[in-house]
Amino acid sequence: MDNIKPLQVKTWNENWLQVKVPLPFSLRYVNSYVLPEPTGGYTVVDPGLHTPEAVTAWEAVFRHAGIAFTDIVRIIVTHQHPDHYGLAGLFQERSGAQVWMTEASHRYAIRMWGEHRELGDKLTAQFSAHGMPAGLVEGIADNLDSFLASVSPQPTVTYMKPGEPIAFGGIAWQSIDAPGHALGQLLFYDPISQSILCGDQVMPDITPNVSLVPDELDDPLDAFMQSLEELSVLNVSRAFPGHRNPFTSFSERCLELKRHHAQRLDAIVELLEEPQRQLATGFELCELLFGTRHRENKHNLRFAMAETLAHLVHLVKRGRIAQVERDGQLFFVKADRQGGSAAY
Repeated sequence: MDNIKPLQVKTWNENWLQVKVPLPFSLRYVNSYVLPEPTGGYTVVDPGLHTPEAVTAWEAVFRHAGIAFTDIVRIIVTHQHPDHYGLAGLFQERSGAQVWMTEASHRYAIRMWGEHRELGDKLTAQFSAHGMPAGLVEGIADNLDSFLASVSPQPTVTYMKPGEPIAFGGIAWQSIDAPGHALGQLLFYDPISQSILCGDQVMPDITPNVSLVPDELDDPLDAFMQSLEELSVLNVSRAFPGHRNPFTSFSERCLELKRHHAQRLDAIVELLEEPQRQLATGFELCELLFGTRHRENKHNLRFAMAETLAHLVHLVKRGRIAQVERDGQLFFVKADRQGGSAAY
């Protein structure tokens, strides 16, 4: 691997570049993939978060590889999260290339960072309703607002449709709808080389976050688990994820992730079965699952809380627990202990 501070670059399949774009939080970097086009130019997949460090790193990579921004002919965003989407607008400004993503992914970006953004307020209201203290909610609101600069300028987007083939990098890719981690996320699979660009849906050392997002899927964990089941039957020789390194045990990893979430669901039910815990808020269960350390890191706290809620609504829909309202506050209770009026 060639070290280009603060970036690392590795070549795969003779001429693909895996570019590790630096991130200012615990993930440390996001993978971008640069694929040459047979007719000239390059497609960039997931350019990263817009920070000065990332821009400097990209400029160093392009100098090293002999690539100009104007050589970029297409920018593909697998999904809307800022560490994948954030530099799309700047790359578009510098290259003139189209930015491709799904309409569902773009809708999230508009709701979160557009002129009439409202998703951040709905997320924090959701956390308040589930027992998160006001001071922590305010910290999460500030953290959400801080990302606006890191996704600006916003790109003009051309929509991809899930399931439709798309050609880039000299390959006719099958696009695969992969919800759960991000509504609208697309993966790209080539059955000939058995390669898959798998975004954040399946990663070798990280469990993808699955969040309950207001006005999106009412059971994102179910969608994620179904997606993993569908992906596990693909013949994949090498997977190229959004974080960490490309890996080979793709089907096995899909099944490992399913088992992980099944175990977490059981752990939540066990918490609600404890004699001293007749009722618990979503926030209380979040801290029982993930500990209190995330109070000091609002970015991670948001992920932990939204993931806890995704598991809780899944359990409610399966009839294993119930959500009840007491004096305007939402609680969860083991289904056979349910009392009061159901609120979900």
